[in-house]
Order: sequence, then structure tokens, then C-alpha cells
Amino acid sequence: MARIPLLFALSAALTLSETTFAQTGFVPENKAALAARRWRGQHERAIVDEFLGLLSIPNIAGDRANIQRNAETIAKMMGQRGVPARLVTVPGSNPIVFGEIKAPGATRTLVFYAHYDGQPLDPKEWATPPFTPTLRNGALERDGQTVPLPPPGTPFNPEWRVYARGAADDKAPIIAMMTALDAIRAAGLRTQSNIKFAFEGEEEAGSANLEKILAANKDLFAGDLWLMCDGPVHQTRRQLIAFGARGATRVDITVYGPRGELHSGHYGNWAPNPALLLARLLASMKDDNGRVLVEHFYDDVEPLSDLEKRAIAEAPSIDEDLMKEFWLGSTDGGAAKLTELITLPSLNIRGMASSRIGAQASNVIPSTASATMDVRLVKGMDPRRTAERVIDHVRKQGFHVVDSEPSAAVRMAHPKVAMIPRPDGIAATRTPMDLPISQEVIRTVESARGPTVKIPNMGGGLPLTSIERPLGTRTIVIPMGNHDNNQHSYNENLRLQNLWDGIELMAALLTM
Repeated sequence: MARIPLLFALSAALTLSETTFAQTGFVPENKAALAARRWRGQHERAIVDEFLGLLSIPNIAGDRANIQRNAETIAKMMGQRGVPARLVTVPGSNPIVFGEIKAPGATRTLVFYAHYDGQPLDPKEWATPPFTPTLRNGALERDGQTVPLPPPGTPFNPEWRVYARGAADDKAPIIAMMTALDAIRAAGLRTQSNIKFAFEGEEEAGSANLEKILAANKDLFAGDLWLMCDGPVHQTRRQLIAFGARGATRVDITVYGPRGELHSGHYGNWAPNPALLLARLLASMKDDNGRVLVEHFYDDVEPLSDLEKRAIAEAPSIDEDLMKEFWLGSTDGGAAKLTELITLPSLNIRGMASSRIGAQASNVIPSTASATMDVRLVKGMDPRRTAERVIDHVRKQGFHVVDSEPSAAVRMAHPKVAMIPRPDGIAATRTPMDLPISQEVIRTVESARGPTVKIPNMGGGLPLTSIERPLGTRTIVIPMGNHDNNQHSYNENLRLQNLWDGIELMAALLTM
């Protein structure tokens, strides 16, 4: 990822909105959330110790040995709380850690989802080792310094942060759920629904086996609603509820020039430059306002309901503050705000490469130029059909498209050749906000966390379709991380107050 200094200096307006919300002294109406607040206040050091222990186990999806350690550790944590746990797999997959609490007389089942694997990383980019959890007295971008753990019985400053891979994405919800179980049981409270836990071990690797595991174990994972505990809360620090997530498909493009690099003096103005060809091709895909120009790109978008449109209109607007935060002089989308734009599909260039740059640059015409794009999909869009429309656009720009490395004969037979491997992807889904279960989730969350921001779908992706399709269930996203958590990048972190809030939130939802 690009080295963007995240949240180094908040604008006065954003600081005010965060401080105002943080200092309102909101007292939950929900008795389970109140019980969780009391429990947490008495056991902060033990909670953090358990969190740091889990974070110290490396969790890159391809590291099978440590993934197994993570799964076994989580299963042990559940067993210590009287929740029978098992590891569920299919050949070649990482385990899903499954647990279940049966409530006498319950007529429905709620499934709580989180994932314990994390994004790949380069340790050299981190200020401290990614699997040596480090406590800081503030955000690193705002000169947060490392601090020791306070003595047992001493409260933590809620603005302190834990730095480690997986701190926010996505081990914190697992700790919040386990702590919430401790709290409600200590208070003599019981779950009203049957509860299941499903903790995935390869979400950051694309959830390649999730649907296979669920389809092979339908009865085990069946539930009326899956609560997806992943992602950040709103930028104002208000709790967020997302009723869906965007899907995605990836498109890789390579265009060709000469067989090998040529001297730019001897062959410039004669041999076509693939970097320039690629730049023109990519520029043809969007207008100056960010609208995608691929023909029929928006045709299948399912319109938002009136309730969803109203939720977007009511969501706080912080676009100006974020522009200052990210050093942006303009934004795409015209006058539309971020909350609205993430309900639309997007086409993004992840990265481009052609020969070398800077001190390593040579006076050459490159041989190839490549780009990787992601297309964020919304409900109604088919991943393969959308990718084919992008490929059709490439053809209309005069390119002969192949799906594997072209031969010399192919390259010489066509003025412009583009290789685009056959793309795949995952579709988007959205749970209607007006369903009775949706409204109950809203009431429960607001009884624990106060006024919430409700959006039709989050901007990022989650494997919602891979859950809904085999099980015939619904999904709702309940995030708890701080929005400036650096997820998927170096120096990932979790603000402790977000963990405290998450414990109360999970307690309320577990007893819903």
C-alpha cells in the first residue's frame, strides 16, 4: 500500500465531533451492556493480557503452522468459558473455529462471525515488530510513544492503542465476544437465542474455502442471522451498522511493446511504448469526475430503497475533514458525499508497473506495461459479466485481447495486444433495513451504544455472499475498530476505547 501518513493531524471540526461524542458520558440502556461495562472495569488487565497473547501468534493465512496455533488457542479460550469448540475444515483449508451455546426454548439462532487471519506484511515497514504487541499512549502518527502495561488493578487510558497485526482486523471482536460472555454470566444474564460462533482463518486470503466448508456443514452453521463483526466504526467514532458489503472482481492487464527493451534514442518515435499505451487505455475508462465510462457498467445496479436513501441522507458528513486529513485538493463524485459514493460500483487502479523509475531508470522503451485493477461491485452486479464489460472496453480501444501470454506470431499480427487472465470475483449483497430482524439489531445496538450511523453497505468487501448462498441466511455487519486503525497496512492498531465499547456491544447482541 502507498505510504499515506494516516490521521497525522485531525481538523478542528473532526476533533470537535469526536471529542463531543466521546465526552457525552453515554450510559447504556441495555442491562447486558451495563454489566459488561462493570465487568470490564474490574478486569481490564486480564482482558488486555488475553488480547496481547492472541496477537503474539503470527496469523498470515499461508503460515499453516501458526494458523493452527491461532485456531487451537481460540478454541481453548472458548472451552474455558464452557463453550464447546471444534475446528471445521475441508481438504486444503484453514480451520473455522466453531462454537455453540444453546438457549432453552430459543426459537432462533444468531451466528457471530470474525476472522483470525491477517494480511501479509513486511516487518521492515513496522515501527515495532508486528507480532510483538506494543502499547502506545496515542496514535503513532501523532507521536504516540510506547508505554509499559500498567500494574494490575490500574485502569488503562482508553486513548492508548495496541499495535500489532490483527489488532483491529480482526482479533479484537473475538476478545470482545469472549469477555462479553464472562460479563453476562457473572451478572446472571442468559442468551435468549441460540448462539453460534464462526471464526474464519483465511478471510484475508479471499475466503477461498468458506463457502465449501459451509455447504458441507449446513446444519452446523445454520442460523437466522449472521452478525459480521469486522471493519471500522464511523469516522466520527459513532457506532456503525452496515447492512451489506460491496463485492469485487480483479482485472489484470498487460500490454506489449518490443520483444525486449530498446534504446530510447535509437528507437524512440518508432517503436510503440507500452507504458503510454497502457496509460491511454486506463485513462479511457473514467471521466474527470470519476464516473466509469465502460459501456453498460452501471446497468445492473439495484436501486436503493427509500429507507436506504434516507439513512444515507441522515449519516454525518465529514468529507471536508477527511480531505484535510488525507491532503486531498478534490474528490471524485462531484457533490456526492462518501457515504453515498460507496453504495455505487467503482473501478480502481491498484498499481501500475513498466520498466524502472528514479535512480534505477534506463533510457529505454519498455517491453511491457502492466496494471492491476479492482472493480467494487454493488448488489445486482455479476462479477464475471462486469469484468467482461471491462474487457470489451479494452477491445473497443483497438486491442486484441488474449487470456495467456501471447506468442510472437500473435504480437506481430496485431498493432495492440493486451493479456487479461480470466477474472473471477464475489458478488455484493444487502440485507433490507426494514426487516424485523434488522430493526431489532438497530434497537439493540442503539440501546448499548447510543445513536448509530446506518448505511446500506460498507465500502470494503466481506464474504457475505459466500455465507448467504449456501445457508439461505441474512448478514449484517457490526464493526468495532477505530477508523484510523491502518488495517491492511503497516502499524495496524486498535484504540482501547473501541475494545471497551465492543465488549458492551457484543454483550447486548449476545443477549438480544
